Amino acid sequence: MAQNNPVYSGKFVTFEGIDYSGKSVQSKILYQKLVDHQIDTLLLRDPGATAISERIRDILLDKKNHEMSVWTELLLYEAARAQMVQEAIIPALTAGKVVICDRFYDSTTAYQGYGRQLDLATVSRANLLGACGVTPDLTYIIDLDVNTAIKRRQELNEKADRLEAESPEFQNRVRDGYLSIAKKESHRIFLLKGERSIEKLSQEIYNIFNNRFKLVE
Repeated sequence: MAQNNPVYSGKFVTFEGIDYSGKSVQSKILYQKLVDHQIDTLLLRDPGATAISERIRDILLDKKNHEMSVWTELLLYEAARAQMVQEAIIPALTAGKVVICDRFYDSTTAYQGYGRQLDLATVSRANLLGACGVTPDLTYIIDLDVNTAIKRRQELNEKADRLEAESPEFQNRVRDGYLSIAKKESHRIFLLKGERSIEKLSQEIYNIFNNRFKLVE
């Protein structure tokens, strides 16, 4: 999704990937490393991060809402995102902070566009609204085989939410979507192999960040 950011002094970094790819763990590790270097950093999750967005998140991920239309799902994600952007992301970027977000509009392209097989042009237009003119400066997509991701969830003995409970076929479409997005936007996106150890992956993520922004001595 090509668009130009308004001029902010902060940096916006997003993490993407299928569920249990390790993106949430890695976003937290990068956040802590930057905080340790006294870089003013905000960690968010999409959907979520604000009171309104978290309530929308609960609706989206509740398995009881099995009758939800795919179009309702798309618009709820965009509504939650718009609230987070206006309430949290834009003020932080304006103040010069680094903002790290666990998912952003690439997730909607992958899950609702490729996974739900909605028209990609329509999803892109919806993403423009939900992002309110904000584009990540840097995105990490952590790629992982779907069967490995399912095994990780089973080993953790965690209950699947409404999206995680979708079929392996759906999850593979999502993964393929991410791979397609990475090819189209290689200037912004770094595609990383998620099978490696947490330590090796986090070091690569940190090196990429520092090479791009030169914020850490």
